[in-house]
Amino acid sequence: MGTSAYAAAWFLPAVVPICLFVAWYDLRKMKILNKANLALLIAYAVLGLIALPFADYLWRYLHLVVALIVGIILNVGRILGAGDAKFIAAAAPFVALSDLSLVAMLLAACLLIGLGLHRLAAKTPIRRLAPDWKSWTERGRFPMGFPLGFTMILYLVLALQAG
Repeated sequence: MGTSAYAAAWFLPAVVPICLFVAWYDLRKMKILNKANLALLIAYAVLGLIALPFADYLWRYLHLVVALIVGIILNVGRILGAGDAKFIAAAAPFVALSDLSLVAMLLAACLLIGLGLHRLAAKTPIRRLAPDWKSWTERGRFPMGFPLGFTMILYLVLALQAG
């Protein structure tokens, strides 16, 4: 893996609570807060200095720029929400370029599993645990923060285990 176990060990304690919050809040309100995206970016800015070689740390900011440009284009085409695009951009520096295909596969799996679990939960008594979640009633939209957050966590856990 391109992200070392050492880096993943530094990143995980900050990334996990942010990603869990993003998943929960998006399920609840169908929105990813800018504060959460900023927290993720600040976590990288601070922890990346410790976790990565300085040259890698700086180059990974290019991941953020490219992801943000692609996200804006997808948002303009109404393929992706603005919050989702900003979350992907904020998460991009945590991912080594050499791991991009792995992350794409993880995201595909998390999307399918997340969509299936969400749709299943909406039709079961589990829904009563969170009856006011906006995601239950939104038609034609899905809370992408749920699979995006879990993709990020899973990627870092895999990097930690691979080390």
